[in-house]
Amino acid sequence: MGYQVLARKYRPQRFADVAGQDHVTRTLLNALEQNRIAHGYIFSGHRGIGKTTIARILAQALNCRTAIGSAERPTPEPCGVCEACTEIRQGNAVDVIEIDAATNRGIDEIRELRDAARYAPSRDRYKVYILDEAHQITEAAFNALLKTLEEPPAHVIFMMATTEPENIPQTIRSRCQHFSFHAVKFDDILAQLKMIAVEEKVAADEEALALLAEAGDGSMRDALSIMDQAIASAPLEVAQGESRPKLSSEQIRELMGAVPSTVFEKLLEAVAAAESAPLMEQLNLLLNAGHSPLSLARQMVRYLRNTLMAKLGGEQTELLQISADERARAARTALLFSEEELTRNLQIVLRTFDDLNYRQEQRFHLELGMLKLIHAQRLLPIEELLSGVAGGAGARISSSAPRASASVARPAVASSAATTAPAREPSGWDRAPSPRQSAGPESGAVMSRSAAAVESAMPGSSAARALSPFPVAGAQAGGNGSSEPLTEGALAKAPEIAKTTSGTLSVESIRQDIVSALATAGHGSAAQLLGNGSWRLESTSVQVSVPGMGKKMLSLTVNAAAEKIVRQELQRLGAPTRFQVSAGEGSAPAVVAAPVALVGSVQEAALANPLVKHAQEIFKAEVRSVVDLRKGS
Repeated sequence: MGYQVLARKYRPQRFADVAGQDHVTRTLLNALEQNRIAHGYIFSGHRGIGKTTIARILAQALNCRTAIGSAERPTPEPCGVCEACTEIRQGNAVDVIEIDAATNRGIDEIRELRDAARYAPSRDRYKVYILDEAHQITEAAFNALLKTLEEPPAHVIFMMATTEPENIPQTIRSRCQHFSFHAVKFDDILAQLKMIAVEEKVAADEEALALLAEAGDGSMRDALSIMDQAIASAPLEVAQGESRPKLSSEQIRELMGAVPSTVFEKLLEAVAAAESAPLMEQLNLLLNAGHSPLSLARQMVRYLRNTLMAKLGGEQTELLQISADERARAARTALLFSEEELTRNLQIVLRTFDDLNYRQEQRFHLELGMLKLIHAQRLLPIEELLSGVAGGAGARISSSAPRASASVARPAVASSAATTAPAREPSGWDRAPSPRQSAGPESGAVMSRSAAAVESAMPGSSAARALSPFPVAGAQAGGNGSSEPLTEGALAKAPEIAKTTSGTLSVESIRQDIVSALATAGHGSAAQLLGNGSWRLESTSVQVSVPGMGKKMLSLTVNAAAEKIVRQELQRLGAPTRFQVSAGEGSAPAVVAAPVALVGSVQEAALANPLVKHAQEIFKAEVRSVVDLRKGS
């Protein structure tokens, strides 16, 4: 006999050997034991999960010549050695007729089947008809079978296997027992592949088999077919005096045309950081390497789906049918985005994937879709927009839950655009709020068609810096968290003051050095916010929690340029370069402000603010009124 493919060689011959269909095999075994045999069965489900296999095993169990309970057959499982079982397994049994309904789908074929069903079986107990791809049978042919299926002879049993049970008429389904098969779980496929690798004497690592199991997509037959192909293309290695194929993850990815998940992790890191150029450069390398845009989009959809599931259920959720390494990678990527952002990104990539199916310039559409992911990160939720207009900077709607914030920089232009009020507002919005209605002692300005006053209302705004000395929280060496005003000269000396006597690096020293570096580089707002935050030094990251600030306001202040300075300073200090800033609970820290004489009018100061100018240019806004809400004014 010639070579037999793995899917046929390791086809289950007993109910216990079928993986992932316990609800079906348990019911059929109980029915055999109690002699409750139906005259019609419908087996439906995904491709390659055992529908036809179970139909054959059931036919063997029905016609097995060994009595149930005997030494050779203690359970309703077929014995596998009698003449009936052997002929059914080889496919040449006279009384078990397997019909391909995709080609024998007409009314004439069904009439012949109906006429032959009247005759008793030649040798076995039952005459069994297995109709594969039963949904292909025409409606007229189903009608011809209807009466026979409703009142069949006692010796006839019909078994229909289909992937589309909805295309079988309801009149047929109501006369049969319907078993819906499940897609085989990732762990079950992986266990089967490990067993086969041992039997076939194939050297394969865990990652390679996991790739094969994932490529099966719930189908055991698909996974075995890909494994057969991978073994044929695998290089041979000599071990213990004999050569055997060796499967590696790189070889399997090359065979399937797949891209490592680390690539998609880097792509989404670039999306989270709003870095368009690195994103396009990485995509260009993939396309130049020969990967098709359609395949990249499909794999990106799968990776984003896994990332979203990791965000919803955690790394160990049952929603993820992937290996442990892939779970960890998806969980890391999920930390960069909120649930809403991942949902939006998945929708964008799915739409891009659909567009690629009927577009000629697929590369351009894929690049456009990837850029849309970056642009989508700049969108502001309507809740934050309304809260910013109604309650001033940093105000939050009480009903909305706090959102986790990742250390992702957003462009200042996008953030300022996002905080803009609608073009038409109630006339009452033109009136400036009273000092009692303001969110705090911060200074700010109310504009009718622009929310550019948000920046000046923040504790770290340029207007606030013009009013007060530079405050830094927790500046004392004792680290008691107290707030002490520091001048610019004192900030320059802060690194020397904050170092501990033993020469080791402390949280306070890191805080002081970063605040000093930001202030020196002209990022005073970011320096003040980070200085007032709560710092925590982890083994792999430095985390700062700033109370009273929304995610968008943080990304506006601690922008990409400020984060670059922070990471450079962390690298210089020898601290972990992973930096995360998030919005903490509680109210914003008070700003220690000293009365300073105004230079010019408040109107001129607001109009001279760079952010206000930029908002006016983008939205063609007009500043109608400016109110000074600072203390002492």
